[in-house]
Parts: sequence; C-alpha cells; structure tokens
Amino acid sequence: MRATLKFIITSFLFACSFCSISQTIPVGTPLQEETWRRLQMSGVLDSNTSLTIRPINYTSISVNDSGNHVFNVLTVRNNSHSFFFARGAGKGLFLPVMLKQQYNSHHPYGWNDGSMIQARGYQGQLSFGLYSTIGPLSIQFQPELVYAQNRNFSTFPSTYSDSIWKSYYYFLNHFDNPEKYGKGAYAKLFPGQSSIRFNYRKLSLGVSSEDLWWGPGIRNSLIMSNNATGFQHITFNTVSPVSSPVGSFEWQAVSGILKSSGIFPDDTAHTYEGHRLYSAKVNDDRYFNGMVITWQPKWTTGLFLGMSRVFVQYESELGHSFSRYLPIVTKLFKGGNVAREDSIKKNQLLSIFFRLILPKEKAELYAEYGRNDHAANLRDLILEPEHSRAYIIGFRKLFETKKGKDVELFTEISNLQVPPTITVRPQGSWYTHDRIGQGYTNRGQVIGAGIGPGSNSQSIGLNWIKETDKFGVMLERVVWNNDFYFDAFAPLQNYGRHWVDVSLNLNKSWHRKHFIYNADLSLIRSLNYQWRSGEGKDVNNIHAGFSVSYLF
Repeated sequence: MRATLKFIITSFLFACSFCSISQTIPVGTPLQEETWRRLQMSGVLDSNTSLTIRPINYTSISVNDSGNHVFNVLTVRNNSHSFFFARGAGKGLFLPVMLKQQYNSHHPYGWNDGSMIQARGYQGQLSFGLYSTIGPLSIQFQPELVYAQNRNFSTFPSTYSDSIWKSYYYFLNHFDNPEKYGKGAYAKLFPGQSSIRFNYRKLSLGVSSEDLWWGPGIRNSLIMSNNATGFQHITFNTVSPVSSPVGSFEWQAVSGILKSSGIFPDDTAHTYEGHRLYSAKVNDDRYFNGMVITWQPKWTTGLFLGMSRVFVQYESELGHSFSRYLPIVTKLFKGGNVAREDSIKKNQLLSIFFRLILPKEKAELYAEYGRNDHAANLRDLILEPEHSRAYIIGFRKLFETKKGKDVELFTEISNLQVPPTITVRPQGSWYTHDRIGQGYTNRGQVIGAGIGPGSNSQSIGLNWIKETDKFGVMLERVVWNNDFYFDAFAPLQNYGRHWVDVSLNLNKSWHRKHFIYNADLSLIRSLNYQWRSGEGKDVNNIHAGFSVSYLF
C-alpha cells in the first residue's frame, strides 16, 4: 500500500509541476474501445491502425468521415473541456470518473476486469484522474480503488482422494491463482491507468502501471490482457503507426516487475505416498520483459501481422548479463543443450497473430497462435508445431437494417488445453512453470487469457447497434482446466466430470449527454462445479455488472 501511495503521490506532484499527445483509452473502457473497432470495421475509421496493441492512443485514431456523430460524441467530448497553465505552455484535462460494479451470487465468475479480484458477492472499482502535458512530457494520473465483499463459497472438495489432490497441487505449486483472496472484505488502492511519458513524434518512452492488451482477441488474449491488474513497467512504444517502404509498423517493448498474491492454499498438509504435496514458492518478485510488434504490408490494406514474445524470471536470477535484462532479443530456439535450457529459471511464451479488416464487407477475421515452450530448433518446430500450443480464432460482421440499426454477429473460440503431443512429450499447462512457482501471473491472476490454464471457451452472439447505443445477447461455453481433469480422473476411468459453465449473457451500453452506462447480466449453469459429478452437483450462478462513466 505504501509503495502504491508513493507512486500515486509522485505522479500527481510531477503532473502539477510540469503539466502532448499521448493520452490513452484504458483497456476495457466500456463502449469506446468496441465502438472504435466497429467503426474501423465499417470503414469510418482509418484502417492503418491495428488496434491489437492497447491501450489505444488518441493520436493513432484518424477518421475517414469527420462528421461521424458516433466518433465525435465519444472522442471530441472527452477533449473539449481542457484547461491551460504555465502561461499557455501546459495543457490539462480531467479524465472520466468511472464506477464499475459487479456481483456474483454463488461463486466467482468473470475475467478481464483489471484490478478487480475473483470474488463472490458485491465488488466495485472507482477510478478518476487528470491528464496533462507540457512540451514533450505527458502525465496520466488515474488511480483505482477496489472494494470486494469477498463472501465465502464452496471451494475444491477436501473429500477428494490423495491422488486427485496430487494433480490439483501441480497447479497450486506452479501457478499463483488463489481460489479466495483471504478472509473477509478486500480493499486496495492501485496506481491504475497512470503513466509518465516522454513523447517524440510517433514514439513514446515512459513509466506506467496501465493495463495492457496484446493481440486481436476480444474475449481472450494468449500473451497479455487486462485480466490481472496492471504492473509497474517501463515502456517504449509507438503512439501511431510508423511508415516504411514495406508498410507500417507498431510496437511496444516492456520491462517490469510482477508481484505475488501472498496468499497460501487453505490446506498445505496433504500428502501422497508419504510425501508432502505442497511446495512453498520462492519469495521473490519476477522480472518481466516482453515485446509485441505488428506489420501492415503496404500491398494489403487492412491486413495486420503480429508477433509477441515475453520472458519471466526471478529478480534474484538476473545477474549482470545484458541478455538477462533483454531476453526478447535472444535466439528463438533452445539450441543443442535442451536439458540445460529447460533447467534455467526462465519462462518464455510466444505467439503470432493476424487481424484482417474488410470494410466493404463490414467484417473482420482474426486469430492468434501461441506456444508455451519454445522449440529446440527449426526441425523440432516443423515436426511438432502443435507442441504446447494454444490458439484463439474470431470473426465479426455487421449487417445494415432498414430501421437505421446495425446488427453485429460475432464469435470467438479459445483453446488452451494441452495438445495430444503430451502423450509422448512432457509439457506444462499454459501459464504454469516448473521453475517459477507463481507461473505467468501478477498479484494472483493470470496475465494472459482469463479462462486460465487448460481451459477452452466458445462464444457466439448478436449486437443491435444504433449510434452510441448497443444491446447484445451472447451464448458462451467454458470448460475449466481440462488439463487437471484428464490428469486427475483419466487414470480412474472416471469420465463425465468436466467442469463446464454454460451462460446466457444480456448486455446493454448507452450514452446520454456526459454519461456512458454499461449493464450486463449472465445466467450461468455450472455443470460438475469443482469437477464433482452426481445428482445435485450442478449449480446456478448469476453474474451481474453495472458501470457508469462521467465524461467532462
């Protein structure tokens, strides 16, 4: 808490003293992000920006139709109440005040909610802030205050056999994702979407705690999402595409620190064949180094090709080698000594992706393909490209109607379950790691796809859109951690215990004067909750959310 307050106060004082062109829209901002993507898909926004590296910078958005009402309402208004200081050399504006709320009736549900936690009951997040610039310097001060009721709920059954607990402890020992965040109510202040930047033309260098999102996915992203709270990092990135003879490029390179949750499992005394199952994690922060880059070939308008690569290792393992601090510039393959590479306490994840915008058809197609373990060499990659893979595929299309409304059809499929190569080749689940006990997490939540290790999801839905108003219906199926299921129950020939959530989601977003509202309601049927089968083991859950933003 003291470190957070120090970061916030320093940012605020710096802003007041020095209060450009680097204002961003936070990842997950209701209505604005999805509207910009939809306008780009329909040809209103310029198609030179990929929208796959977020947060999105205002300067990266250019509009083909300057009179478009929807774009002007959501963009111009937010910049129309600015003020000047330092004899006109500095400019500032108040950022939207936003209150996000959600409620889970039976057990935690939902992801991509930033500093919010997995909790049952009521939860709220309040954010506010100030943006200011003077010369090349920009300050975005936007802290977040989170409160969660954090009520008790039924967790992993203590009645399971030791062999099942052995499989469960694999994830407890190699992944920092507590079922419950302590006892009683939870309250915490975060730096939130704050940053201090030096901007030069299309480039920006700074310190930030903003949520990040890399890749084209909407429900999930393999490498980087706002599922966990943002971590403090140094960033070097483009604020708008950089042109070259072969097309335009966007990128972001990040180095930062990941924190542990500090929460221990409820039961650490379980044993299996005389050995204690629980293994204490190393009490050390983790160093994160990652980069994402996209390329739009000049010969194919609307096509974006991208790659992201990240490394995580304990701070105590860094040493003094340059390559330890910037492993993203090291070789892609393990090389000859595979055993030595596997023994190093360093976790690498890599993905490639594309996004294809089709303005004439008012549609887009996108996909991301990633690996949780890099190949030994090119031959290994060619022989088994599916080893440790995960993927996301999505499609969206707009249809015009005679009533002045657009209908949007969308679908997305995510698969993080280990592939069949596990039968002949050992591999860990996504976001877990044998040498790094916290896995790929920050403060107890996965940084990538919110559904988590071994999970799969399929979603399909329709949105009815009229200007800045939207009403949507979505059907979604999530299979939770099939990697655990097959490891624990397959040897027992105990089929039919998959934990599957089937949900119907209704959502509405609307804009009235200075306010943006967003409401959603999910009716969830959890089949075999906590992998328990039999009569009465299926449960109902309600996930409800409501947010309101005030634009100055």
